[in-house]
Amino acid sequence: MTAMQATTSETDDLIAQHRIEAEGWSRTAREDALARATAMGLPQRRDEYWKYTRPDSLTAAEPVAAALLKSDEAPLFDGMDRLKLVFVDGVFDADASDDLSQEGLEIELLSRAEGDLHWARDLYGTLEARGQKPVERPLAAVNTAFAKEGVLIRVTGKVSRPVNLIYRRNSDSSDVMLHYCVKVEKDAEVTVLENGPAAARLNTVMEVDVADHGHFHHVRAQGRDHERRAATHVFARLGEESFFKSFTVTVNGALTRNECVIELTGDDANAHVAGACVGDGDFHHDDTVFITHDAVNCESRQVFKKVLRNGAVGVFQGKILVKDGAQKTDGYQISQSLLLDEDSQFLAKPELEIYADDVACSHGSTSGAIDEDALFYLRARGVEKHVATDLLTLAFLAEAVEEIAAEELRDAINDRLASWLERHRG
Repeated sequence: MTAMQATTSETDDLIAQHRIEAEGWSRTAREDALARATAMGLPQRRDEYWKYTRPDSLTAAEPVAAALLKSDEAPLFDGMDRLKLVFVDGVFDADASDDLSQEGLEIELLSRAEGDLHWARDLYGTLEARGQKPVERPLAAVNTAFAKEGVLIRVTGKVSRPVNLIYRRNSDSSDVMLHYCVKVEKDAEVTVLENGPAAARLNTVMEVDVADHGHFHHVRAQGRDHERRAATHVFARLGEESFFKSFTVTVNGALTRNECVIELTGDDANAHVAGACVGDGDFHHDDTVFITHDAVNCESRQVFKKVLRNGAVGVFQGKILVKDGAQKTDGYQISQSLLLDEDSQFLAKPELEIYADDVACSHGSTSGAIDEDALFYLRARGVEKHVATDLLTLAFLAEAVEEIAAEELRDAINDRLASWLERHRG
């Protein structure tokens, strides 16, 4: 059997598990996505943007098992004033969720949205389809075709409470796809939070359309699920003087692939994407980012920090594309790893592709061990070695965490990172 035949067979097997059940406004977008997925085939290790990450367990037709683990740790963001939407094994739990009505917001479940003239018709699958070029992202197309549940959020004002998507898992072999559409209208602002163990294998797509002067903040916590396999995708389009910020913290999971594809299409737009992860042992974490500047005087930042030990693997693939005419672009990209032993790996592929001449773009990637001088300094002042190591680790991660705009959310993330480090002291 040739490689192409094998790819076609695997795609057919995965697609055979699902069928397009939705009717009405999303049907055409789903059929288009299925056609894209079928034409592309599933990702293979030989694909340029998958050479550092094996996609096998993300694409296998059979369910992936992952043990359910109990934790005494309180769920992240508990105690904050927020609008809670709870999903259990990918199914909305109305009893555990808050009333979806909130000033400045229109929220509907994907499974319950009706009417051929629904506002999401022009967004669902649109940004995902745009994000397939120049790099194919077949798992996102599969999601658009088959996702049965998700949330449609239309933001019409400045929303005072964050919208918290909370995931819970009861099955040790759950396989979940969720699709979100977020439309931030002109001058509107919203914060979206994600946390909790969603599934043994998870595939999510979030499409975010930010209109002129709109603000979108996103904070996602991936953890409490040691054997999870996850592929997440964020596709965003930014209007004039709009602002987009997304931060992800990852502390567990056997395989995590987070993709973020952003288009800055309006002048003076800002896009910041950041992430912090700490991995131990059988842990593979991949951040793949593609930011396109297609307007004047726009700013983008990519800040990613990874702490790895006991054979953990971290991957960063980040690209800034500056199109012809996108003058006065300010593009910044940094990816760094802290390797706590000689068994771990950090694989980086930073890229710049520039077709304008009045730009300030930079990228850098470094990998190293704990600063022995700083460690000696702390120990000489009576700080125990494991405490000093944790302090230096948190200091290393700080640049990424500082990308979170809200102080309350930054504190919650720092507390969670400190707690994880304390539990995993060697």
